[in-house]
Parts: sequence; C-alpha cells; structure tokens
Amino acid sequence: MRMPRRGLVIQARTRWLLVGLALLFSLVLLMYLLECAPQTDSNGSLPGVVGESMGKEYYQALLQEQEEHYQNRATSLKRQIAQLKQELQEMSDKLKSLQEKKSPKVSGMNYQGTKEQTSNDLLEFLHSQIDKAEVSVGAKLPSEYGVIPFESFTSMKVFQLEMGLTRHPEEKPVRKDKRDELVEVIEAGLEVINNPDEEDGPDEDDGVGDRQLYSENDFIEGYYRTERDKGTQYELFYKKMDGMEYRHVTLFRPFGPLMKVKSETVDISRSIINIIVPLAGRTEAFAQFMQNFRDVCIHQDKRVHLTVVYFGQDGLSEVKNILESVARETDFHNYTLVSLNEEFNRGRGLDMGARAWEKGEVLMFFCDVDVYFTAEFLNSCRLNAEPGKKVFYPVVFSLYNPAIVYANQDIPPPVEQQLVHKKDSGFWRDFGFGMTCQYRTDFLTVGKIRLKKK
Repeated sequence: MRMPRRGLVIQARTRWLLVGLALLFSLVLLMYLLECAPQTDSNGSLPGVVGESMGKEYYQALLQEQEEHYQNRATSLKRQIAQLKQELQEMSDKLKSLQEKKSPKVSGMNYQGTKEQTSNDLLEFLHSQIDKAEVSVGAKLPSEYGVIPFESFTSMKVFQLEMGLTRHPEEKPVRKDKRDELVEVIEAGLEVINNPDEEDGPDEDDGVGDRQLYSENDFIEGYYRTERDKGTQYELFYKKMDGMEYRHVTLFRPFGPLMKVKSETVDISRSIINIIVPLAGRTEAFAQFMQNFRDVCIHQDKRVHLTVVYFGQDGLSEVKNILESVARETDFHNYTLVSLNEEFNRGRGLDMGARAWEKGEVLMFFCDVDVYFTAEFLNSCRLNAEPGKKVFYPVVFSLYNPAIVYANQDIPPPVEQQLVHKKDSGFWRDFGFGMTCQYRTDFLTVGKIRLKKK
C-alpha cells in the first residue's frame, strides 16, 4: 500500500526539482545579460533603481549566492530521488520473489528477491486486486459507455481505439516500453502453456517428451485493457498451424508482477455461427455481401448458417435469386430467408432472425449488409463468446467514401485493397454496439428480462 504514495512523492519532488532548475536557468541568464550589458557614463551602477552603491558587483554576488542555494537544493533533491528509486526497486524485488514462491512455473520470468516479513501481506494485496477486477467477477455498469474496451494486438501491430480520429488507428509497437510489455506478456503466456500446473489439468499428450511446445510464432492474437485502480488484463490465444485447437491464457498485472488467472484449451472445430442480416432494399450491397460470404464462409470456414430477414416486397425477388444462384453454384443450402411485410426495423429483424433458428443453442453474429469480415474474425467470434458468461462486441473499422479517398484515381481499388487501417482511410467506430457475437439463449434471456421490467 506504500508504493502508490511513494510514486506521488517522487512526482512531487521531481516537479520541485524542475522548478528549481528553471529558476536557476533564469538567474544564470539574468547574470549573463548583466555581464554583457553596455556600461553607462557613470560608475556602472543602475541609477534610479537602487542607488550608486549597488552596482553590477552587488547583483553578481546576489546571483552567485542564489545559484549556490539552488545547486545545494538540486543536489539534495537528486539524493532523495535516488533513495526513493532504490526503495522502489527493493519493493519490486520483494513482489517478484513472492510471486515466484507462489507459482514458480507461471511467473518464472527470472524474478529474484529476498524473504521479508511483509511477504504475506503483499501477496494478499496482489490477489485481492485480481479478485476485485472484472477479470474475476462481473461488473454492473450504468450504460454501455462504462465498458472499458480491449485493445487488440498481434506480434507485429497494436490496433488502437483510444486515439480515435486524431492518430493512427493501427500502430506498430515501435515504442520501446510498449514493445517490451507485449513481448514479456507473450513469453509469459508461452511459459504457462509449455509448463502447465496441476490445476491446469492433464495435458492432451501422454508423455512429456511427446508434448507439443509452443513458440512465439504460434501466437495468434491478444487483447488487453487496464482498469486504472486495479491493473491490466491480458487475453492471449495461441494455435499450431496444423492443429484445430486454441490455447487460451488469461494474465493479470495488478501493478506488480504478471500473474496467471486461467489457462485452457478451446476447441472450436464444431462451433456453428448463425449470421443474421436484417435487410430492406439495397440489393446491390447484398450481392457484394454474398460475394464475400461465398469466399469466406463457404469456401474457407464452412461452419456457418445464413439468416436473412427481409422487410417489404420491393427487391425481395432479387434477394431470393441471389441466394438461389449462390446455392446452385456452391451447393450451399444452409440459409434461411425470413420475409416480413413491415417497415425496416433492425432490432425487430435481429429478434426474428434469432427465433427462426429451431435447432437449439447456437452462436449468432448480428451483421449488417455492408460489413466485410474475414475467416479469422469468425474464429475470434467463437473464441470470445461463451454462453452465460461472455458476449463479444467487435469494434468496426469504418471506411470513408472511396470516391473521396481515391478521388485522384480513375476507379477505386478493389474492396480488399481498401481495407487498410489508416487514419486517412477510416476510423474505429467505437461508439457503436450494433455488431455482436452472442449465444441464442443469452439473447432470448435478455429479452425476457426486459419484458419483465416493463
């Protein structure tokens, strides 16, 4: 509990040091100006200010005295800062040593330290931070704006949200602090996977020598977010190129050493996604959507069902023709067309699309007709949604009008080439919650709760 207070002391003393240095610089500059000032016709004093008896020598002596005073003050502050840094380092070594004792395999990141009498209290504090964080328990929020979003990253890039429109939405982690942090986290996740604890359960391979070891190249993606009063949560996913299973590791940094929260194997090979698209008109956009659906869902993923909820009669026959044409060409028949003779209502369409499924539990992806997604996204949808526990809200990257962005070209480039995460091409639509991956039972349960409240 002393660490945050010491951090405040360091900041306060550092500010005083900076103020002192600024004053010292000002006094030295004033002495230089006085030294270089032209001599007057009199004896070199400053007439009209302090009299003939107080000339340049007086001010030089005064500046010298002030300079010595601030030099002594700066030296004292530097000595105190060095002392505080040493104490912080000692405290950090204690925390690392405690974590290594608690779980040497998980936190075995070459941390060393010494035994102290306060070790139990410090370790208890770290665990209490995890227990209070949202990684362990749910949190009641007043609205969707209270949700702390996750930042997404790979081994090469970080996809930023909080920068919004003002900076690059995709940043290569060139900053050394961010690069070192992510590298440490990925390596910690590998340590958890390659050296499992007893609480993780038996490994899928029988012999230790036959067990597959994971490397940095098997890291697929990760998410992280920081609760300012508790710490940083990391969700990491690893996968072998020739395997179907993912390894999921959850780590937490409670303003101290990294600590393992969970490690599990996730098999999504048989997870079906029901993609629900509410639609009215916009047949050209639907034709483009089906082209992407054919390439990604039918040819690559092959574990999807498409539900189109169409409002009105105008354009309905064209939509039917597009679906039947794709079915004939690809032998894909896992689709449902729901026709409603009503005005377009997206919420109504999603509800009808969810209820049109009659095969029990299923993972649903609520999607708009102008959304472009990849096979990797579908796997992220499967990995980040869990019935009764988790709902996945992907943040959409919204592209600007290609007629404006590519106005200097005769024709805009293909859609695949437009999908570039740059501030000149679009922005993260982090204020929208229309796209979501969630299980059918969770969606229907929320509807019942709302009806009861009414």
